[in-house]
Amino acid sequence: MAQHNAFYAQSGGVTAVINASACGVIEACREAPEHIGKVYAGHNGIIGALTEDLIDASHESDETVAALRHTPGGAFGSCRYKLKDIDTHRAQYERLIEVFKAHDIRYFFYNGGGDSADTCLKVSQLSEKLGYPLTAIHVPKTVDNDLPITDNSPGFGSVAKYIATSTLEASLDIASMCATSTKVFVLEVMGRHAGWIAAAGGLAGQGEGEPPHLIIFPEIAFDREAVMARVEYSVKHYGYCVIVVSEGARYEDGTFLADAGNTDAFGHRQLGGVAPTLAGMVKQDLGYKYHWAVADYLQRAARHLASKTDVEQAYAVGREAVTLALAGKNSMMPAIRRTSQAPYQWDVISAPLVDIANQEKFMPRDFISEDGFGITPICRDYLSPLIQGEDFPPFENGLPKVAKLKLVKVEKRLPVFTL
Repeated sequence: MAQHNAFYAQSGGVTAVINASACGVIEACREAPEHIGKVYAGHNGIIGALTEDLIDASHESDETVAALRHTPGGAFGSCRYKLKDIDTHRAQYERLIEVFKAHDIRYFFYNGGGDSADTCLKVSQLSEKLGYPLTAIHVPKTVDNDLPITDNSPGFGSVAKYIATSTLEASLDIASMCATSTKVFVLEVMGRHAGWIAAAGGLAGQGEGEPPHLIIFPEIAFDREAVMARVEYSVKHYGYCVIVVSEGARYEDGTFLADAGNTDAFGHRQLGGVAPTLAGMVKQDLGYKYHWAVADYLQRAARHLASKTDVEQAYAVGREAVTLALAGKNSMMPAIRRTSQAPYQWDVISAPLVDIANQEKFMPRDFISEDGFGITPICRDYLSPLIQGEDFPPFENGLPKVAKLKLVKVEKRLPVFTL
């Protein structure tokens, strides 16, 4: 097999461990010099490929690449840019193939969620139509944990650990002050359509009256009267109430509690802050003093509190993506399979992109308590292994030490392309 170059890019919202996947991809490519020459990274995701804005990862030392494993964010830049259907946007797909031809790229690794899986699938399909030999492998990543087939999505375990920890710590704060101060605390977490992250907050407590006292999932229609009744019950019986609410909380008709009125680059509704909306309801209906917080970027950037399981899985799917490509697999994704619950064990299998692209995995109803406000033992058993273990980054002068990349650009060979 002749030697050709590889292209790697990151897409969508980043995670605490997406760079661990990048580390896995690059290291595995370097271990196969007879097949793979250089690894080019797209600057700002797929946009880097379209604009021929490529980074030559061969200029990064082995030590720097290894440091990606404990560095949060997207080392090469990510983007929210979804390629539309091939028929109406064929020029963009053909441009990708032109760039790949110009730089002898035959391996395409796209690191992202469901929309990125769709892009990877479409690029593979077009390359086949155009007769250009390209092996396209999707590397899974999403804090939302909503990719199908894979038991869990790299990036989720660390968010789950952060949210469970934050819920526990904030609850102790509220409990210590509730006699004379705040009665209700609302923590808003990510999760547009699926409540996996909100569910993780439920790991903070186990017994009766332990926080969180309410979890509000996108999968359960929001009932203001029922929610306020539970808040009032919690305050009267426990002295305070801690709520974890998903940003995608919605009414029976599907309307989001906090719809900002516009959409993002992927066509998703922009959400405008469900925590203050819910806190306002508490004030209006019950009159309790409240505080609210939005975990926002902190939850997906908290590499200092990453789950060791998550780090290992993110790295593993990066390496396996290269293994699949070198085995001649195409339009595939390495997926995590849970092989044992006690003790928790897992391995990596391959899954076809046609079964993954544009699909979402929601919380099963039996993971949510009968009243709709908590998690079940089945859900706890599923979540608990994913937050296990600590994988602290090295620290320097009291702060985490992160990878410092050179990000050397590749010389352009094609005319300018306008997005």
